[in-house]
Amino acid sequence: MLELSILGFLAEQPLHGYELKERIKALSGHVRPVSDGALYPAITRLVTAGKLDQHTEDGASAAPRRMLSLTETGREDLLERLRHPRPTEITDQVRFNTVLSFLRHLPDPHEQAAVLRRRLDFLLTPSSLFYREGEPVTAEEAGDLFRQGVLRVARATGEAERAWLEEAIATLEE
Repeated sequence: MLELSILGFLAEQPLHGYELKERIKALSGHVRPVSDGALYPAITRLVTAGKLDQHTEDGASAAPRRMLSLTETGREDLLERLRHPRPTEITDQVRFNTVLSFLRHLPDPHEQAAVLRRRLDFLLTPSSLFYREGEPVTAEEAGDLFRQGVLRVARATGEAERAWLEEAIATLEE
């Protein structure tokens, strides 16, 4: 997810490390904070793999800044990651939001729709956050005010997301 975020934001414009970190934090940091100890090694891996280019520019106040930009290899990797998200990038809401945030970079609307369809198929699979004797528990069966709340909010969110996905897929497949 971190590498996808790096590639996605740099597909939009070159950034220095701090700006990149702030954008990633804004996207998912409230749920999954990004540390320098994770970000900068990921950047180094992508530079080493030829997916990012880096050069130094004078800083606004004093220290020079390391500017990062996407290479053609990096753009190809981004597109491949968007075409074929890993299963956890479909099933995990925060990870899927990251894919969704950059899906516009995938030029083919039918490929975009295919990714959305994978998420919709996942959401249409019966499940629950809680189970009793191996069976999913509904909000009405929760028997606990707080679990009932969790399940009702999840159901409403799921219904809204499914409706949007169906709408978006129809638009993309026109």
